Amino acid sequence: MAKEKKEVDEEAKAPSEREIFGVCGPMHLNIVDWRVPDQRRSIAASLVQGVYVLERDRQNKRTNLKALAPIWWDFFHFRRIQILVDKVDSSTFGAIFEYKPYNPNQYHNIPPQCLPPKYVVAFRGTLIKPGTRKRDIMLDMQLALNNLTRNTRYQTSLHTVQDLVARVGPQNVWLTGHSLGAAIALQIGKTVARTGLYIESYLFNPPYSSAPIEKLTDPTLKNGLRVAGSFLTAGLSVALKGTRNNSTSAQHNDPFSILRPWIPYLFVNENDPISCEYIGYFEHREKMEAWGVGGIERIAAKDTLVSLVSGACGRDGEAPHLIPSAFIVKNLHPKKDEVKLAHGIHQWWELHPYWQPKLFQFR
Repeated sequence: MAKEKKEVDEEAKAPSEREIFGVCGPMHLNIVDWRVPDQRRSIAASLVQGVYVLERDRQNKRTNLKALAPIWWDFFHFRRIQILVDKVDSSTFGAIFEYKPYNPNQYHNIPPQCLPPKYVVAFRGTLIKPGTRKRDIMLDMQLALNNLTRNTRYQTSLHTVQDLVARVGPQNVWLTGHSLGAAIALQIGKTVARTGLYIESYLFNPPYSSAPIEKLTDPTLKNGLRVAGSFLTAGLSVALKGTRNNSTSAQHNDPFSILRPWIPYLFVNENDPISCEYIGYFEHREKMEAWGVGGIERIAAKDTLVSLVSGACGRDGEAPHLIPSAFIVKNLHPKKDEVKLAHGIHQWWELHPYWQPKLFQFR
């Protein structure tokens, strides 16, 4: 206890430059064009950073004029209307922001993908600080074990989003999060999508719960492992589920395929071992189609070996990180090769030409 108090006192002396908007924030976005995808991405990431700094303000007792968080949303004309507090450690893990200038008459006949959000629900990721690390690391472990949905933080988040969507409609809401927060937002998006409501979602460095095969440098070994995994997973799926995988009605009604219309934005870095496997997951599906074995992959893409075994044992058999469709944006900046930078939130509002976007849709 004394050691933790000492750490808190030392950190409270001066804020990190990465918390100060004027030092590392996207100051170039003083005029926002909501039609530009890069600017939408940058603002979503900034609001997530605002939640991180909101919790750091709380930990360091920075209030009123000393608070560093408000400018992360004020700069883009949002206001914070609600904070989400963890029931276990009392930390701030999320917030709801309202876009103050929103005027529906101003955006008449404008495509939905060019409209600003009316509300944004943002979730921070793991914060390795004395006041939050124990709880956050426990949540990371639950995520790895496919148990995130049983946690009170997730349940609070889900109910908050469901209430907001019921009140204002899904077309007026964005979901966004980073790392652990992206995993929470992803699972909420999936749950809501299964009711036929699709929320625009911006997920930064979402964790992929498996070995990062994408980090292998030998393409032959990488492809070989993926192909073997696909055949093994598909074979086990057919053995456990029988012919249900092959029927047309099953493909349209199973919990995975029903999510096809929901297309979240996933922002990943190939040097990030936590999220990079999403690149391989989606690109491998295209390769299997090109090799003439797309049917095998369409079965394998729905499950993992762990989820299949869990389901066979009577536990929750869904792999929470798997989704049928996504708009993947890769950050290929050559300087983002360090793991800490590759998994950081700050990279997602930087100005450079090294973005590689691609749409992947499940067939």
